[in-house]
Amino acid sequence: MDVPLACVALAFLIIYAPRTITFRAQVKAGMDNHNPRDQQAKLEGAARRAQAAHLNSFEAFAPFAAAVLACELRGASPQATTILAVAFVVLRVLYVFAYVGDKASLRSTIWVLGFSSVAALFVLAVFRF
Repeated sequence: MDVPLACVALAFLIIYAPRTITFRAQVKAGMDNHNPRDQQAKLEGAARRAQAAHLNSFEAFAPFAAAVLACELRGASPQATTILAVAFVVLRVLYVFAYVGDKASLRSTIWVLGFSSVAALFVLAVFRF
């Protein structure tokens, strides 16, 4: 099994994990299927933070996927690529929990670590470490 590519698949699934909280809040409030984005914008508390975590996960996914694919294509160290890819996935799970749990400083720290793992993946790919 190619663990870094499996991590890309997991990162894709993580995008939708916080959406379950948002969806439940929308259903509870009476789902507005004509204007769901307007309804999402009016969410409060954990549901609003879950929606923000969902959107941020989209933003984080593309660079991560590109970095892993770049490592695969360039023949970067499989061990280093695996470590960084797994770290990113673990950090993204923690990020969602920190965001929904309203732990702002922890969330920011986790975000920086996740960003750093993506940057390191790109360095691996560019310099073929």
